Amino acid sequence: MPFSLLPKMMVPGITDLTEELLKKRKIRLLMLDFDNTIVPYTTSTPTEEMEQWLKRMQASEIAICVVSNSKKGRVKEFCRQYDIPCITHSKKPFPKGIRQCLEKYQIPAENCALAGDQIFTDVLGANCQGVQSILVKAIHNHNFWLKARHVLELPFIFMARKRRIGYE
Repeated sequence: MPFSLLPKMMVPGITDLTEELLKKRKIRLLMLDFDNTIVPYTTSTPTEEMEQWLKRMQASEIAICVVSNSKKGRVKEFCRQYDIPCITHSKKPFPKGIRQCLEKYQIPAENCALAGDQIFTDVLGANCQGVQSILVKAIHNHNFWLKARHVLELPFIFMARKRRIGYE
């Protein structure tokens, strides 16, 4: 698959993704990054809006699965609490976790998307596996390294906007 750092789609937040929008793009499986996509790095407690979105997505025809690089138990605990399948230690942008998810659900890559806040892991990993990449704004870049990473991602965000990928 092609090496690309440009997302196929960008949205302000994960809760902006609707069943209708995903179906329009023929997405049947939505893989979700965890930290700074569902909850900030500093907590495992979602906002009320996020809780409601998770419930709506679980009631929809779109399957969801958390695919996280995290090795912390908080991801598995969160997913257990909210009854969401998860794959941790996924090693994005490498194929391990994404392939594992594709094999688990047996849905063709072109009918899957991965939504996350990082270009160098989530977007690149999705693009290299033929999965539709969705970039969401990070919930909270609370330290120097997260802010620095975001600055390094800005040229790719601008290029994606220039190509009219833009925010849906």
